[in-house]
Amino acid sequence: MANITSNTLNSSPKTWTFKGFPISYQNCGESGPAVILVHGFGASWQHWRKNLPVLGESCRCYAIDLIGFGASAKPTPGIEIEYTFETWAELIAEFIREVVGTPAFLVGNSIGCVVVMQTAVTYGDLVLGIVSINCSLRLLNERKRSQIPWHKSMGASIMQQLLGYKFFGNFFFKQLAKPEVVTKVLKQAYVRHEAVTPELIDIMMKPSTTVGAADVFLAFTRYSSGPIPEDLLPKLSCPTIILWGTQDPWEPLELGRKLANYDTVEKFIPLEGLGHCPQDEAPEIVNPILIDWILEKINHKN
Repeated sequence: MANITSNTLNSSPKTWTFKGFPISYQNCGESGPAVILVHGFGASWQHWRKNLPVLGESCRCYAIDLIGFGASAKPTPGIEIEYTFETWAELIAEFIREVVGTPAFLVGNSIGCVVVMQTAVTYGDLVLGIVSINCSLRLLNERKRSQIPWHKSMGASIMQQLLGYKFFGNFFFKQLAKPEVVTKVLKQAYVRHEAVTPELIDIMMKPSTTVGAADVFLAFTRYSSGPIPEDLLPKLSCPTIILWGTQDPWEPLELGRKLANYDTVEKFIPLEGLGHCPQDEAPEIVNPILIDWILEKINHKN
């Protein structure tokens, strides 16, 4: 298999501090261009466990838990920290300065794509290029709701309001944070159901048991403002490509293709028969694309 490699992950993740809060990350590779992998909503650096060792053979590769997710701290929303794309972009920028030490390529999945785009827009001198994998279109953003059927938009708005009530919100979170529910959701997101392993379910479930996880989940599900990809793509000054699993049930392919119309996007690569998280579902397809493009950019630059 393409993801078998002589490189192995460190025995345990590392910790870095952002605004006084511990942030968990993993790294692999000692030489080559720097690459940072940014997970999607509800995930963690472990969603890149099949990519880190392979990329680490050619690059200095890092995967990080955004604050509020995975094993990173989960400060109280709105009191200790604001969970926004601007906050996460600042986190990535500080991580590049303090840990990586050089500008880096950023690879995101789902909402992680918006995080890396925001980072590149605000801290352009730190970003060499972007790979967006099944970008979150943020269809529940207040400016996007006109694109979805009115009944779905209204239903989402009502649900967001209900989640603002602590009792209802915590009850809702507890119903979702069950192995059988997580398994069902993953099998919706993944076309290859064999990739939905007990290991993956455990990776997704474990952070939900930590203090503050419910509050972060509810804060983000009610976050209907902030940037959308269409805001950020025109402002990018670095090379950018988009990968898209064609069978994504959450982020429609036909809407994703429209993002390729921006001049800043070099190419749009459909990944046939894959779902929302192709990097984990089919690493043997995604890893070579990432490596070839990153090394091509570095060689062209040199």
